Amino acid sequence: MPPSPSPGSAGAPRIAPPSASFLAAYDEVLTARWPEGTTTSRIPTPYGTTHVTSHGPADAPAPPVVLLPGGGATSTVWHAQAAHLGRKRRVHAVDLIGEPGRSTPGDRLIRTVADLTGWLGAVLEALSAEADGRRPVLAGHSYGAWIALHHALHVGPRHLAGLVLVDPTQCFTGFRPGYLLHALPLLLRPTPRRARAFLTWETSGADLDADWLRLYEEGARFPAVRPVTGPRPDREALRELAVPTLVLLAEHGRALDPVRTARAVDRTLPHASTYPIPGATHHTLPLDTTAAAEINRRLDTFLIALPAE
Repeated sequence: MPPSPSPGSAGAPRIAPPSASFLAAYDEVLTARWPEGTTTSRIPTPYGTTHVTSHGPADAPAPPVVLLPGGGATSTVWHAQAAHLGRKRRVHAVDLIGEPGRSTPGDRLIRTVADLTGWLGAVLEALSAEADGRRPVLAGHSYGAWIALHHALHVGPRHLAGLVLVDPTQCFTGFRPGYLLHALPLLLRPTPRRARAFLTWETSGADLDADWLRLYEEGARFPAVRPVTGPRPDREALRELAVPTLVLLAEHGRALDPVRTARAVDRTLPHASTYPIPGATHHTLPLDTTAAAEINRRLDTFLIALPAE
């Protein structure tokens, strides 16, 4: 059933608010998994209000790290990275507008890649003001990596200190056909049961965090806007991207072929370093305990090597 127009919005659709059960599950993950001292804020943008969860010293001299989740995962999925990186630097995890989370779409919907980069640019500008203008390191997983890469291509090194892409879908190679086939029932009619079945298949029955899994299942009922998708970035544009980049790939992921993807990164992204995350699948990243420890180790090495501001 199509949403009704909101009053005075020239026909822009009104998006129903998330359910009480979704919000309760969201808050449970924040309370149970995110470290003490975590704060939340809401940033107004031309496309709605963006919810950001932050941790770490606001006056840290190191560049802040901004984290974008994969589709349906919410920003809460980054709790292990926030706890680790937040010891020495400011970390911000962002809920994508139109995806499950606490961000709220506005009358102006995100319909194109240009809209996505405009929305993210407004968020990063607000976070940069808190950091006295220091350029952030932008990181994303899956769909969040696709958004991050497009934004990096749009703004370049003048606005970003670094880029981290975790199992980036539709960036260098396409999805494996089997992944799309198994995802189809969830895409056609999302339900908590289908969400759990899909994760069980993709992760080979991994023991995922119970609180986060409940939130992911509740997200299947989320009143989301159709996400912006599109073709992979232009290869020539990738070759000219001068932002230091770290690419982390799930060794046993069913979304991407890690070997093929690593070769594509090597061919097209000259300033990138690529590493596998042993034992990981696409959806155990980034929250599985073992995978999170390896991600954090790779992040430490990458961040330390970045040029000083």
